Amino acid sequence: MDSARTSTASRTPLRALATEAVHAGRDDLARQGLHAPPIDLSTTYPSYDSRGEAARIDAFAATGAEPQGPPVYGRLGNPTVARFETALARLENTEAAVAFASGMAALTAVLLVRASLGLRHVVAVRPLYGCSDHLLSAGLLGTEVTWTDPAGVADALRPDTGLVLVESPANPTLAEIDLRALAHSCGSVPLLVDNTFATPVLQRPAEQGARLVLHSATKYLGGHGDVMAGVVACDEEFAGRLRQVRFATGGVLHPLAGYLLLRGLATLPVRVRAASANAAELARRLAADPRVTRVHYPRIGGAMIAFEVAGDPHGVISRVRLITPAVSLGSVDSLIQHPASISHRIVDADDRRGAGVSDRLLRLSVGLEDVEDLWADLDAALERPVRDAELYRPAARRLP
Repeated sequence: MDSARTSTASRTPLRALATEAVHAGRDDLARQGLHAPPIDLSTTYPSYDSRGEAARIDAFAATGAEPQGPPVYGRLGNPTVARFETALARLENTEAAVAFASGMAALTAVLLVRASLGLRHVVAVRPLYGCSDHLLSAGLLGTEVTWTDPAGVADALRPDTGLVLVESPANPTLAEIDLRALAHSCGSVPLLVDNTFATPVLQRPAEQGARLVLHSATKYLGGHGDVMAGVVACDEEFAGRLRQVRFATGGVLHPLAGYLLLRGLATLPVRVRAASANAAELARRLAADPRVTRVHYPRIGGAMIAFEVAGDPHGVISRVRLITPAVSLGSVDSLIQHPASISHRIVDADDRRGAGVSDRLLRLSVGLEDVEDLWADLDAALERPVRDAELYRPAARRLP
């Protein structure tokens, strides 16, 4: 496909994470006389050797291996997207990575790969991202799900179990799972870990036994709120099946998105560490505030905080001014949302509360603003409802 693919990702990192973030997927540029990666927007490519092209397409149909030589068609693969895939595989320390148009498209492809083998049963641990939960629970892909806690995974496995799915830290409660112990419980069943919140900066699930690592690349990998994408980091065998599903279903990533993601990876370690420092300080202050009843912050750190308020969480959402009330996360600016109303609204209310997503829970994605400015905004937003009512009471009209 592209010279960026001539050196496949190794299971053993050759360079430090910060170095890989800057250079992976770009190692061939200097030899081509380039500094910035090019954007290849072609949907199709000329070929005067139709027999050779037919043989390459046959090879792809058999194994899903990337065609050797020039690109063929945008749905088979794209050189710019391939650079991002190479880089992400290096950061997650896997053999390969396969990018999709969204995180949900990526998860769908994984489920379809397993279902094609007759393995339609999934074991999953709540909480998950709300749409992931819905995709499994609604049976939209013909899957059957057994929900359990981490300790019950081994007992929940069946002969037709195709996947164990977890998210750690979890969305939105930030609950953490011992991934190495869980991978052992899975036996030969592939463990998929949604690593969106942690990113490879904070943990590499493949090094703890996970076969599949899922990212909503829309979040920290892109990092600027201007690209939608998903990616699965995995071994080359599974990657081949994912490429076949991507080709057949069309959930391809646009080349411009691939370019933006590759650029986002270059600053990923710096962004995650700086935002995590802000989050740790805000978590400390929220935990000491009497207007907050509980704070959830992961042991491994990170830029996400979940906290439960004593008053009306919707009032907090309405009063922030610097922090943006919006869905999504992982951007350079801070975002806050009420999971029970938005990201997890699609999950049954009892299941939602049973997973720890209370009606008073707020999820805060901490960005790169000055921490004092962020705290001033939160402090003002956490004013008690009675004072809020006084603040917004309309002025009395004078009689003529």
